[in-house]
Amino acid sequence: MSATMPQPPSGDLGSLLRLDGKVAVVTGAAQRIGREISRAFAGQGAAVVVTDIQDERGQATVEEIRAAGGEAIYRRADVSQSGDIADMVRFAADRYGRLDILVNNAHWEKVGNVVELDEEDWDRSFDVLLKALYLGCKYAIPEMRTVGGGVIINISSVHAYHVSDRYVTYQAAKAAVVHFTRQVAWDFGPDNIRCNCVCPGAVPLPSEVTEHSARDPLFVEEQTLLKAIKRIGQPADIARAALFLVSDLSSWITGQALTVDGGEFMTFPSTGAQRTRRFLEAHPERVSPSYRLTP
Repeated sequence: MSATMPQPPSGDLGSLLRLDGKVAVVTGAAQRIGREISRAFAGQGAAVVVTDIQDERGQATVEEIRAAGGEAIYRRADVSQSGDIADMVRFAADRYGRLDILVNNAHWEKVGNVVELDEEDWDRSFDVLLKALYLGCKYAIPEMRTVGGGVIINISSVHAYHVSDRYVTYQAAKAAVVHFTRQVAWDFGPDNIRCNCVCPGAVPLPSEVTEHSARDPLFVEEQTLLKAIKRIGQPADIARAALFLVSDLSSWITGQALTVDGGEFMTFPSTGAQRTRRFLEAHPERVSPSYRLTP
């Protein structure tokens, strides 16, 4: 008897984007990217367990989802604590009878180089930005196996690939997230569990852009100077990428890192330097007294 060849999910594009009947856990969901991901998933029919340590804001995310006709519930979880992560997964499975989607989004950072940072800063960075992903997957994957598969999204960053001043713990952890994602994708693909990561660029809130622009007419031009797409990104841009990756539209995509940054980090450094030079020549008032444009 010949084996049946597995087929991709069928349906029109709209139906393939839907998440009806699915249950998602989103960490760091009280604000910004996590909030928008929760809203996007619920808008496509998923029941969302909103987790964070900011109780008031987390509950506000839930109320927004419910007001729009979606299903969500808040569960406090400090992802630096193994017990909280295990409880969060167990809560979702007990509440809704299944777990299909995990988004590891919780955020923490402290600026400093290896001399300036305390050992506690290093440990907390990796607890929140990397170890929490391991623990989330460790507890969520067995639940996903019981329902025939699932999807994991890890939020990394463009900092996984680029160096900034005194950002050592954040960048090292986010780089590790990319490879961790690939390993999970490889190990659990046979269980029909996909794992991808999203690498966002800077995504301020629209209100923050409005506030900065009111004080500085050149704010948007300066912030988009090195971007191919001349607008500032928003949390919703990241949420839509995550929605695509958890939907059946991406059923054959796993182990990938999707950069969502308006095209900022795809050029040679010299190209960015040329654009910066032209900007400063056009706006010499932006040049600090200690900076000189060389011929």
